[in-house]
Amino acid sequence: MNSFERSKSLYSLLNSGEHRPFDEISADFRSTFPTSLHFRLCSSLVILLQGKQLLRSSQRLVAYAILHQAYSSQKSSSNPFISLLVDAASDQDAEKFERAFILQLLESSSSTSNKEVLKQSAVDFIKYFDIASHPFPPREQLQQQFCDKIDPEQYQCLFKNTSVKNVVTDPDIPSGCDVESSEFDLQPGVKPKIGAGDRDETVTGLLKNLSFQGLGPQWIRPFPPRLPVQYDELVWLNPENHHDVLWDNGMCADTSKGAAVRDLIAKALKGPLAPAQQERVLCELATDPKLVYHSGLTPKKLPELVENNPLIAVEVLIKLIHSAEIAEYFTVLVNMDMSLHSMEVVNRLTTAVELPTEFVHMYITNCISSCENIKDKYMQNRLVRLVCVFLQSLIRNKIINVHDLFIEVQAFCIEFSRIREAAGLFRLLKSLE
Repeated sequence: MNSFERSKSLYSLLNSGEHRPFDEISADFRSTFPTSLHFRLCSSLVILLQGKQLLRSSQRLVAYAILHQAYSSQKSSSNPFISLLVDAASDQDAEKFERAFILQLLESSSSTSNKEVLKQSAVDFIKYFDIASHPFPPREQLQQQFCDKIDPEQYQCLFKNTSVKNVVTDPDIPSGCDVESSEFDLQPGVKPKIGAGDRDETVTGLLKNLSFQGLGPQWIRPFPPRLPVQYDELVWLNPENHHDVLWDNGMCADTSKGAAVRDLIAKALKGPLAPAQQERVLCELATDPKLVYHSGLTPKKLPELVENNPLIAVEVLIKLIHSAEIAEYFTVLVNMDMSLHSMEVVNRLTTAVELPTEFVHMYITNCISSCENIKDKYMQNRLVRLVCVFLQSLIRNKIINVHDLFIEVQAFCIEFSRIREAAGLFRLLKSLE
């Protein structure tokens, strides 16, 4: 059933109030239209009821009956139009028979005697209406009786108060006047403004095309312009063609594999490991060299590892020799305080891997400078012996070209010639000339 057929069926139900009782019309409404359309169709009836001259008196009663009976199987508070029915029953400008009929509809849910009104037709109700037998309670009493449990926000349109009604009353037709002349016209001398055929066509068109939300204002305004992207703005908020998406290949990787090595390295930073623990780290790194990348060791932590566990530091640096960060580790190693362990680490590295020449020369220069700057004579003599032994080892193993550092090393030997190891280093230099 399309919208035009639904409009004709609904309007035919409104016209049937002259010869059919209200309960039969309501039953036909529920059987003809699915429940999903009840609210929309009832909302269309509300639009017609707001225009006082759009419907005849009998049609208005049928419309109110449908509004009430469409939700009669539910509680009164569940009826979305219960507030409208209460307002219509309290309207002082409405016809008395219309107000009385709505009051009987509201009370029919709790009173068996009032249900008899549904057995009548609209024409019979108006014809035999006796105003003396119908009291009209005030609005406050009706609201307290029927509207107390209703959510005030239910079925409310946000733009209801800003909308223009779909139906505009004709100012040339006085209030209370039916368009078609009948025996129920309150002012039979008034000439109808439109014919019955035009009227039926107009109301059917309204039922088909009008929205129950009203003619709301259209908020048409241009989109605001986009602001220019600032230099310090996060670039990923504006992904465009010049931004490449980078994928982290290590994301969601299994990090439990190096958990044991990572825990032992963390302990090695704080103090010397037991021989069994040290052996386990070396075995794990030898079995899987890639575990070094999951060990948690950073360049900043290298000095602590060198001082506490130099053998492990040597093995870690050997495994990292081809990594992109090895230069940072070498920089930290060169700049750390000179000690027996640091020289041991460098000496072992020189025999295990090929170190950059700049790194070795810089480390030797740092060792010589440390010996010259120390104030304690005992510690100075001790460090000079260590440096001389270290340099002799590098020279004999041909790790360095002595001619590149000849002048600097010769000056060091002359300065500390009183020390036996320095004198031995000087003789070794002379023998290589």
